[in-house]
Amino acid sequence: MDKTTNNISGTCNPAHFERVSRRGFLTVGALAGVGSLTLADLLRVREARAEQKNYAHFEATAKSVIHIYLPGGMAHQESFDPKPFAPIEYRGEMKQIKTKIDGELFGETLPRTAAVADKLAIIRSMTHGEAAHERGTHNMYTGYRPSPALEFPSIGCVVSHEYGPRNNLPPYVCIPSMPNVYAGTGYLSSAFSPFSLGSDPANGGFKVRDLDLPNGIDDSRFATRRNMLTAVNDHFAKKEKADGLTAMDTFYERAYSLISSPQAREAFNIEAETPAIRDEYGRNTAGARMLLARRLVAAGVRMVNLTYGGWDMHTGIVGGFRNQMPAFDQAYSALINDLDRTGLLKETLVMISSEFGRTPKINQTAGRDHWPKVFSVVLAGGGIKPGLVYGSSNSTASEPEENAIGPEDLFTTIYHCMGIVADKELMAPGDRPIEIIDGGKVRKDLLA
Repeated sequence: MDKTTNNISGTCNPAHFERVSRRGFLTVGALAGVGSLTLADLLRVREARAEQKNYAHFEATAKSVIHIYLPGGMAHQESFDPKPFAPIEYRGEMKQIKTKIDGELFGETLPRTAAVADKLAIIRSMTHGEAAHERGTHNMYTGYRPSPALEFPSIGCVVSHEYGPRNNLPPYVCIPSMPNVYAGTGYLSSAFSPFSLGSDPANGGFKVRDLDLPNGIDDSRFATRRNMLTAVNDHFAKKEKADGLTAMDTFYERAYSLISSPQAREAFNIEAETPAIRDEYGRNTAGARMLLARRLVAAGVRMVNLTYGGWDMHTGIVGGFRNQMPAFDQAYSALINDLDRTGLLKETLVMISSEFGRTPKINQTAGRDHWPKVFSVVLAGGGIKPGLVYGSSNSTASEPEENAIGPEDLFTTIYHCMGIVADKELMAPGDRPIEIIDGGKVRKDLLA
């Protein structure tokens, strides 16, 4: 059973979402009804100012990113950084398997991923100092340590801000929904929020909300309502010069594009895949989410965030891995192979991350506790060097031994692959310039 609704999302403050959800903007019923006319006016008043400057980007090696997030803090020792020669209380009970990278091992529950390791870059020296779920999650979505003075935008919202939509599709999509507040816009306008599916693609009869007209609204009536809304919006635009108008109008245009574009609707149609492909990925939560992620980037979505499982294994870590990892292993290896054979891997960067790792020693309840000093991140495609192990942890997997890398360098490297200048300044409230990433550098050894 999937455990994405774990204590990470559970601790999110609902007040963070009070600025009106994406669902409020994109619900077709609201857009097609008379009530949307009043809503548009109210939202214009409430919407934060969208930053309007244009900046040149450089040539990108990654046109899209799929961020696979494993919430709870996945143990590096049982996955991508096993220690077979450490004492049993450190290495744990699980066995290890050989990979396609000479001399390198993965945990026993990753045999299919081990077979595609020559296409991956394994970072074994990720580190930061935040042992609380919320703070570690913030680091791994934004590249910043949390601050009481400012909410930072997630990488997906920055990508949305920098590039905007492509092929009538949202630039940033969360599968199945926005997983935590740190995946949101931070100080940026809500115009750059993620599009959330509203349901899980693994569910039978999966259907993305807001892509179909509601009962009683046909295409002709919808077009009439759109024209009415446009006329009213034009009236207010002539009277009001607030930058927030641009942000809201952008939201409406994206909503209309989703509703009216057959290509956009088809991107979300996972049932269009052949039975063989569905079987390759696995007919389960991990398989459906990763297959939909592939469909979305192939169609033009720039950033897909998907979550899978619950990895906060303070108790019974062996059973936890044997229960959850096989489905992930099948789906992830299928995703890498699928992207590779279709040529999409060259231009799609795939990242596996979690908020931190787990303690070097097995605890008294046969689990591991929180450990941010060292953990693993996996990258593939989009300009990342394949078949690479970057950095290392020490003999007990308790701290980095070589090439320690923090979130600021990881995110700067990913932005580099996407053609985004990571130290570019965006405008926070009060016209305060804030760098996308502060103090990061590109780790060139990770690049192909």
